[in-house]
Amino acid sequence: MELTGKVAVVTGSGRGLGLAYAQELARRGAAVVVNDVDAEVAQAAVDAITADGGSAVAEVVPVGSSEAAQALVDRAVAEFGRLDVLVNNAGILRDTTLWKMTDEQFDAVITTHLRGTFTCTRAAAVKLREQGEGGRIICIGSPTGQVGNFGQTNYAAAKAGIVGMVRTWAMELARAQITVNAVVPVAATAMTETVPFLEPYVTALKNGDPLPPYARKQLGFGSAQDVAGLIAFLASDEAAGITGQAIGIGGDRLALWTHPVETVVEFADGTGWSAEAIADAWGPTFEASKQTVGQQFEPES
Repeated sequence: MELTGKVAVVTGSGRGLGLAYAQELARRGAAVVVNDVDAEVAQAAVDAITADGGSAVAEVVPVGSSEAAQALVDRAVAEFGRLDVLVNNAGILRDTTLWKMTDEQFDAVITTHLRGTFTCTRAAAVKLREQGEGGRIICIGSPTGQVGNFGQTNYAAAKAGIVGMVRTWAMELARAQITVNAVVPVAATAMTETVPFLEPYVTALKNGDPLPPYARKQLGFGSAQDVAGLIAFLASDEAAGITGQAIGIGGDRLALWTHPVETVVEFADGTGWSAEAIADAWGPTFEASKQTVGQQFEPES
């Protein structure tokens, strides 16, 4: 997956998954604009990339506003002459249950994840269409956005919204040969360190110990580096025919998520559906096909 000559912006790439994405793109030849809210963290990421022979600069700005998005695109063009790839990775967590969540906690997550993905993609789309040579937009989703997770109202809403926007943008930008896809990663990061059932696996990775097959396959859990290959693939010319997809990756697991589809359909006979008719039909027709919430895993043997 040769990316020499490509220019990428990776938001939230000072550490964690974003850093792994930026390093992998740079390793394959792309020039990268690293982004973080912490100047020291951003510069450390740039130093790590350049020390390995890559090309990178830092743009320190909190993702969310239109001004921040434009600054990232402008920096790519000013430093490297163009833009080819945008990876929308920046995000924060403000987890708590619905009845405890404040307006500020909700808004902060929506601003960074959802609005930030929108503003950065809009700014990138304008530049990519102006260049007229196609491009790649990669948005980061989450299993929480696909199936929900306890204590993550704001994060679930943002990540589900991102996948919805990806499907729309894939249609709107197809004529310009700009692909738009969502990556749904699972990896050891600061965001997953707080998940109790993942704690032993996070600790194992920190200690340099191998993860058991159950973690890497059934849970689809691994390191940030395990996810980075999918980012490089979607950024490459090899992925020119892939757009509008939600692709899961983690550990040894690679999966294609379906779009929401109707699983059971029943029709009334020209009369519409009264509450009583729905009650009568629910048990025999719909009950067995009710959908689960949250991630479902086979127990570890």
